Amino acid sequence: MEIVDSHHHLWDLSLFQYEWMPEDNTILRQSYLPADLAPILEHCSVEGSVVVQADQTVEEAKFLLECANDFAWIRGVVGWVDLQDEKVGDTLDELMELGPLVGIRHQVEEEVDENWLLRKETLAGLKELSNRNLSYDLLVKPMHLDQIPTVCNELPDLKMVVDHIAKPNIRDRVFQSWSDGISKLQPYGNLFCKVSGMVTEADHNNWTPQDLRPFVQQVRKVFGINRLMWGSDWPVCLLAGNYQDVLDAALFAMGDMSPQEKNRFLSGTAAEFYNLE
Repeated sequence: MEIVDSHHHLWDLSLFQYEWMPEDNTILRQSYLPADLAPILEHCSVEGSVVVQADQTVEEAKFLLECANDFAWIRGVVGWVDLQDEKVGDTLDELMELGPLVGIRHQVEEEVDENWLLRKETLAGLKELSNRNLSYDLLVKPMHLDQIPTVCNELPDLKMVVDHIAKPNIRDRVFQSWSDGISKLQPYGNLFCKVSGMVTEADHNNWTPQDLRPFVQQVRKVFGINRLMWGSDWPVCLLAGNYQDVLDAALFAMGDMSPQEKNRFLSGTAAEFYNLE
């Protein structure tokens, strides 16, 4: 059974700033390059991956595309562009010429304007993605969930995926308000969800796979197996567990799956969503 990691990062501290990264965090504040991840993927029998932006610059997108061109197991790149730039279409065309650009992400969770996602300039930029059959990764928090149906209705042809199940507060078991928001996303067939990034929303030092299970069972109920994909969120996940821990925990939290469902979760959804070669 093939495994495709739908969400990991690579970063080079000599090239980019990563302003979100705490200065004193010794786990995050080091470079993580393809040569660091390759043996881990081999050990965990992961055959392909999608690398996702971590710095909000076009230069980082170009760096990730170079990595993908050099390492065949990186099958797609989710980069960053300024979606509100009137010439964003030209930037997308340039990046698509450089390598396997499959989608775009913006760190919505860090925007001062809580309605950034609904700005007409943002929606115009997202339309440029849709026009090019590129997807959009939604890096949001629970407070943004009510906005997503509007985007789905405005752009029904744009494939979107909610990263990290929208970052619920797993540590404090804040379930109901998040669950109410996530449930409203069920009707939208162009919207998918990544079972990823959960261990860092739990107690970093004392989490168990059981802590994740209610949250994962809820997204399984809302999205169904055909709209869920697994992602490691490496190396951010190292704050709370190693790569194998994260994979095992996700499989535990998903519960019983037929071989077909497991294959869909571990590779099929990502391959279809991102149009991976």
